[in-house]
Amino acid sequence: MTFINLKGCLTVTSVIASADEVIVLFRPRTVVAAAVAAAAVATALAVPMMGTASAAPAPGPLTWSDEFNGPAGSAVDPAKWRFDIGGSGWGNNEQQYYTNSTRNASLDGAGNLVITARRENPANYQCHYGTCQYTSARLLTSGTFTQTYGRFEARMKLPRGQGIWPAFWMLGNDIGSVGWPNSGEIDIMENIGREPNTVHGTIHGPGYSGGEGIGAGYTIGQPFADGFHTFAVDWSPNLIVWYVDGNEYQRRTPADLGGDRWVFDHPFFMIMNVAVGGNWPGYPDASTTFPQTLTVDYVRVYAQPGGGNPGGGAGRITGYGGKCVDVAGANTANGTAVQLWDCNGTNAQQWTWAADGSVRALGKCMDVTGGSTANGAKVQLYDCNGTGAQRWTFTAAGDIVNPQANKCLDATGVSSANGTRLQIWDCTGSANQKWSRS
Repeated sequence: MTFINLKGCLTVTSVIASADEVIVLFRPRTVVAAAVAAAAVATALAVPMMGTASAAPAPGPLTWSDEFNGPAGSAVDPAKWRFDIGGSGWGNNEQQYYTNSTRNASLDGAGNLVITARRENPANYQCHYGTCQYTSARLLTSGTFTQTYGRFEARMKLPRGQGIWPAFWMLGNDIGSVGWPNSGEIDIMENIGREPNTVHGTIHGPGYSGGEGIGAGYTIGQPFADGFHTFAVDWSPNLIVWYVDGNEYQRRTPADLGGDRWVFDHPFFMIMNVAVGGNWPGYPDASTTFPQTLTVDYVRVYAQPGGGNPGGGAGRITGYGGKCVDVAGANTANGTAVQLWDCNGTNAQQWTWAADGSVRALGKCMDVTGGSTANGAKVQLYDCNGTGAQRWTFTAAGDIVNPQANKCLDATGVSSANGTRLQIWDCTGSANQKWSRS
C-alpha cells in the first residue's frame, strides 16, 4: 500500500540552551510550489512546551515489541512488519526506490535491525525522475499492529550525510478511507543530513500539514550518528509529549492548532524508513557516502499508565501533601471552589473521568472559571456544558492538563493546607502539579 507523506521545511525561531544540549523551537513554513528548496512564507508560531523539560515517567505495561533477535542477514518478522515498495517520490520528490530485499533491511545477528540506503540499482528500478539511483527500505506495521495512546519508543543509531533522511513516525489507520492529512501523522523522530546534531518531532493534520506541520527540534552536542539514542512519544487524549534519551522537549495539545481539528484520537501504525533526497533535506552531493545505515536496537510500545482517561467508576484524586481534590463543603452550587482537603472518602472527593474528557463529582464538572486560559485561573464546580474549560487529560507524568489552556492543575502557592484552592498554571513538573488516581 502506498502512502503519500508531505513532510515539510522548518524555520528556526528560538533556541534554549542547557549545558551541552539545545532545544530548538521552530515554526513551520509554507513551501512555495515553484521553488520548494528556495522560498517560503512564514506561518503562525507553534506554541512550545510550557515550563521546564522533565524526565520521561514510567510507561504502562508493554503491549508490543520487536527486539530484532535473529541470524545475521535474515529478514524481519513478517508477522510484525510489512514493506512499502516503489520509487514514486512519496510526495516529497525523494530519489530512492524502496524494496523488501534483505540488502536494504535485515538483522545483523547482534540484536539489531539495519535499514540500508545504497547507491545502486540491481533490477533496473524506475523512479519518478527516471532510472533510480538509490535503494532503501520503508517498514510499517499497517495490517499487523495499531494502537491508540501509550508510549511508542525506539532505540536507534542514525545515518549521516547530506540528503539522507531517516524517520520513525506514525500514521492513522484510517488513511485509506479519509486520506492524508485527515488521518493524522505523528513524527516521533526525523533527521536530515545537513543537521547531524538535531532531530525533529512534528504533528500533521487538516490545516497543519506538510510545511505547516507543528513541532520542535532537539539538538545535542554531537552527531546522532555517533551512537545510539532513544526516541519516544507519550500519547494520551488531547496531549502528545516527545522525548530524546528520556528528556522531554516538546508537548502538543489542541490549543496549539489555532482552531484546526485534533485528529489524534484513533489507532495509528508505525513506520521506519531511510529516504534519500527530498524537498526538505535536499539531495546527496559529493560529500555523501554510501551505503548509509539506520541501526535499530528495538521498537517498543506500551499502554498508558493506569489506562489513560477511562470512563467508569468514581475514585479519589490525590495530590500535594497526600491531600485529596475536594468540592468545598460538598456544595453543589455552581462556582463552588475545588480545593485540597484531607482525604475522607466522601462523595465530594469521588471523581469520575468521563469519555468526553470531563472530570465529574456530585453531578457537576470540574471547570476553569470563566473559561480562562491565564495562569492563576481558579478551578470550580459547574454544570457540565462540554466546553474546553471542562476538558482534562491525565498524563503519564501524573499531570492533569487542561488542553484548552495547555496548563496544569496546580495547588496554589505550593501549599498543602486544607482549603488550598486549585488553579491552572504553566506545567512545570513541580510536586504541587502531580496527581494520582485511585
